[in-house]
Amino acid sequence: MERRNFLKSVAVAGASATVMQSCASAKKDESSVGELTGGTIVHTVYFWLKDGITEEEEKDFLNFFEALKKVPGIKSFHSGRPAPTTQRDVVDNSFHYSLLVTFANMDDINTYERHPDHLAAAGLYSKYWTKVAVRDTLLQ
Repeated sequence: MERRNFLKSVAVAGASATVMQSCASAKKDESSVGELTGGTIVHTVYFWLKDGITEEEEKDFLNFFEALKKVPGIKSFHSGRPAPTTQRDVVDNSFHYSLLVTFANMDDINTYERHPDHLAAAGLYSKYWTKVAVRDTLLQ
């Protein structure tokens, strides 16, 4: 009887391990989709909006991001607000919004930066910010 229970537990454990391995493989495959690789350009932009900006003006400012998404050459595009992370000397959460845009190579970011739609959008929506900081990184 003990042997039978032992064999059942081995069978259940083996099935569980197979399912867990399948899930781990699927998760690994999903995470590799859109993975950042060497040569990718990460374009991070931080925006500080003007004091006293109205809710309506802030909503209009967000149209800036929608306009930028249409510029050719973008690999991925994300925008957001500062995360409520723990305050430390090295953390700067003073900005209002940020963009994280990736490009496959230098040619694509150069096209993006000079594109008429990018320049027009920046000209149209710059009335809402007091400061912009750009950080470009070439991934290894």
